[in-house]
Amino acid sequence: MDFKGFDQPGGRAAGDTRSVKVMIAGGFGTGKTTMVRSVSDIKPLTTEETLTQASVDVDHLIGVADKTQTTVSLDFGKIGINESLVLYLFGTPGQERFWFLWNGLFKGALGAIVLVDTRRLESSFRAIEEMERQDVPFVVALNVFPDSRNYPVEEIRDALDIPDHTPVVAFDARDRASSRDVLVALIHHLKERSAVALEPR
Repeated sequence: MDFKGFDQPGGRAAGDTRSVKVMIAGGFGTGKTTMVRSVSDIKPLTTEETLTQASVDVDHLIGVADKTQTTVSLDFGKIGINESLVLYLFGTPGQERFWFLWNGLFKGALGAIVLVDTRRLESSFRAIEEMERQDVPFVVALNVFPDSRNYPVEEIRDALDIPDHTPVVAFDARDRASSRDVLVALIHHLKERSAVALEPR
């Protein structure tokens, strides 16, 4: 895959390798930690803690009753897309009580993946609103759970109230190749946005 001309801001790693910060966001229990774990080339840093009885009234487990752990700060991983592009992945906490961490995490991010559980679309509304507020380009990734219904993409797009130019892709957060494809879709989206911005008006 050719990424020449990918001239968005980003640091330079060793040699001519460009490093890019990407956020992995979404609602509580949508699969952010799972995606970072599955796709990272390195052992990921995670900050998961066990859900306790004390959090029952704070963390709403509707639709994710089997969830036993939750991210309390961030997840971090890294993946080389090719010899010239490395993505640093920062997974956000999904619960409302940790949203105050988001502003710092988004600093310097070139783009984001917003994970969505189609059984609980409303859980990712806040993440989408944050992308739009901070003007961070993003791709919506529909994490396919065993009992997820297969909705037409346009229905999902309407329900989430996102524009036509925002890509919506289905994937399995547990699968490395599937997760990598979502990241590649984001890179293509960023390149297209960059090309449009450079067009003469």
